[in-house]
Amino acid sequence: MGCDGNASVRTPNLDRLAREGVRFRNAYSSTPTCTPARAGLLTGMSPWRHGMLGYGRVAEKYPVEMPRVLRDAGYWTMGIGKMHWSPQRNLHGFHTTLLDESGRVESYDFKSDYRAWFASEAPNLDPDATGIGWNDNTARPYVLPEHLHPTRWTADCAVRFLESYQRNQPWFLKVSFARPHSPYDPPQRWWDRYKDSSLPRAVTGDWAAKYKPRNSEQDDIWHGDIGEALTRRARVGYSGSVSFVDEQLGRVLESLEKRGWMNDTLIVYLSDHGDMTGDHYLWRKSYAYQASARIPILVRGPGVPRGTVNETPVEIRDVLPTLAATAGAALPDACDGQSLLKARREWIDLEHYICYDKTNHWTALTDGKWKYIRSQFGGSEQLFDLVKDPGETRISDDAEALRLWRRRMDEHLAPRGAGWEKKLYSPNYPVAVPSAL
Repeated sequence: MGCDGNASVRTPNLDRLAREGVRFRNAYSSTPTCTPARAGLLTGMSPWRHGMLGYGRVAEKYPVEMPRVLRDAGYWTMGIGKMHWSPQRNLHGFHTTLLDESGRVESYDFKSDYRAWFASEAPNLDPDATGIGWNDNTARPYVLPEHLHPTRWTADCAVRFLESYQRNQPWFLKVSFARPHSPYDPPQRWWDRYKDSSLPRAVTGDWAAKYKPRNSEQDDIWHGDIGEALTRRARVGYSGSVSFVDEQLGRVLESLEKRGWMNDTLIVYLSDHGDMTGDHYLWRKSYAYQASARIPILVRGPGVPRGTVNETPVEIRDVLPTLAATAGAALPDACDGQSLLKARREWIDLEHYICYDKTNHWTALTDGKWKYIRSQFGGSEQLFDLVKDPGETRISDDAEALRLWRRRMDEHLAPRGAGWEKKLYSPNYPVAVPSAL
């Protein structure tokens, strides 16, 4: 985002939210892949507490769920876009949802609302005609008319909801864009905006040589040097996707203003994870490194200080407590997040169970100034001084800092006991029960 120092990428609407609210400089996704991050968002819990230590299935029901908390507080609750839950039509307390589930079909009778709309709007076209996979590092402009793009559809649905809302009760709206997650397929005009522009180059740590060889010849590699030109192409597509999301978010904000609701609405913007896009020869997500685990969190609305930057380490689990406090709802005991506006902690915990390969299995701690990473495969360690080395290019040799963070990690993991590292789900993962909604 421009407000975070990236002058190369156009994000005027996100920059506006930062200018008129709070930007959290040290915001993270504790388990930086789609489903465990969404479990944290849904429950307000840490990975160990909600039970997903890596990429698995969001449980059918939790002791506390964000839409249910707000529904019980008197709000009409609506979810639009990517939910990534299982079963896919599970509401988790939403009154209703309109889904874009990308290419995921988990039951023979499922069709997402976006795909059903696409089939009606363009019956002779293929929604996947651009030809990029969901985890590919390739990029190209969207080949279909722009109004068919899922990013545009998600914003269109949100705008229609806001323009037509007439109920007496207050509303809670979750707008969940599938992009800028791959495929990197922005409309042609956003591709053209970046194809010849100056973009940040991938950074490479002096420790990352082991990731330089490609793990396969496919386009969905998780590590490998694909060359500067193709890496830049991926970043053109990613940057265009970011700006397209920003533009569509602007339409949602404009709808709020037209209804006279802008200053009465709490807006929280965040991502479920980042994207390596070639940093350290890595691709996709699931890593402890900044490009994967550090995320944007912006908050604007009533009672929020304007134009401030907060240095407190915060995490996705803190969103539910923030919304509950604003809605006047009691925070359930099961939550262990804190309100973003009152968060006080020294550091935040990160982790991910095996993803792509057994060597990618780690736990980490960070306060935004230091980051300590411990591999569960062989017990190797990395310590980064993020102030002096924000790109994580050199492993710090500060022995005193290493002892401090090593001790903190030992204390953090001690309550789990032995054997936890061999399991995708913690003992706290709830037994699947039918949703009574």
